[in-house]
Amino acid sequence: MEIITFEEAHEIVMNSAFSTGNETISYSDSFNRILAEDVVSDIDMPPFSKSSVDGFACRQPDLNNELEIVETIPAGKVPEKAIGKNQCSRIMTGAAVPSGAGCVIMVEDSKLLPSGKIRYTGSFLKENIARKGEDVKEGDVVLKSGKVIRPQDIAVMASVGHTSVIVSKMPRVAVISTGSELVEPSEIPGISQIRNSNACQLMAQVERAGGNWKYYGIAKDDENETFLIVEKAISENDIILITGGVSMGDFDFVPSVLERAGVRLLFTRIAVQPGKPTTFGIHKKTLVFGLPGNPVSSFIIFELLVRPLISKMTGSRWVPVSWSLPMKENFTRKFTERMAFIPVRITGDGMVSPVEFHGSGHISALPGSDGIITMPVGIKILEKGRLVYVRQI
Repeated sequence: MEIITFEEAHEIVMNSAFSTGNETISYSDSFNRILAEDVVSDIDMPPFSKSSVDGFACRQPDLNNELEIVETIPAGKVPEKAIGKNQCSRIMTGAAVPSGAGCVIMVEDSKLLPSGKIRYTGSFLKENIARKGEDVKEGDVVLKSGKVIRPQDIAVMASVGHTSVIVSKMPRVAVISTGSELVEPSEIPGISQIRNSNACQLMAQVERAGGNWKYYGIAKDDENETFLIVEKAISENDIILITGGVSMGDFDFVPSVLERAGVRLLFTRIAVQPGKPTTFGIHKKTLVFGLPGNPVSSFIIFELLVRPLISKMTGSRWVPVSWSLPMKENFTRKFTERMAFIPVRITGDGMVSPVEFHGSGHISALPGSDGIITMPVGIKILEKGRLVYVRQI
């Protein structure tokens, strides 16, 4: 199968997306889920005109006069008396403003007189009243479908009584690692062994992207063992992520295993660096990725292909955060036949500097990176001062 461009791979993956459907959950459990409905307010907000300060509710024409205090209104109490000429009510922040009052003077802008009345001593008057419905009117859309639900969104749902919320179902994502050289992170690697960092990395990436992961363990370099794990994962998930076994070595048989399992392969190589040996195919409605075994490659390919796919499947309006910033120094590469993704950091003076990066196995380079920049095919050097787009990772 011929190598394809990143743009072609991205189009193939995104065109393969399908909807995961919706479900109804409690608003209190909806953090980081994708909203699948518009949330509409059932009340005005504020629901009544209320004081924004502690002070005295009165009529503006009476501010130069001595004012009689007719009642005290704490938050939560319904005012009992209307405000007449030269009258006021002592009022607390958040309390309902009595009828007849046009403003609230702050406590610190008033003086209590021996007579028990008060006088306004301020020189500049703010109304200090939050009017009914000035934030939201009954029937207004307060949250739009497609957004990732954040803590502040949950507060908005609570304020409008939207306690049951429709969200997109989280795609079920299988994570499988391959390679007899791998041991789990809790184990001490023996000679010729390495710890499996890909699986935990991908599980965290899936969770951040809005998916629901399931780990199927390490498949050793045995074609039949790998086939059985892949077959089980396909039957239980919407997306399969397999790392390793997709290059050209004697034990890199993942593509053949996928075809044996009934997966129709759509591409097996992309003209990118890192991430060239990336495989993608479809089994009915299950989408299958064979990701490179090197951890930087699998991380970047997930961010550039899998995360946007999950976003589209859940109806999310998520777009990657990016900045246009100048290069702090020249950056040169030797080979230009593939699109390159370069880990970079943003310096204190708002410029872009590539991190020390020894290749696609150098996973410890990523924690010090703020994002990645792209070098298109044919571009050998990024000059100092050139504007580049930094995609947050």
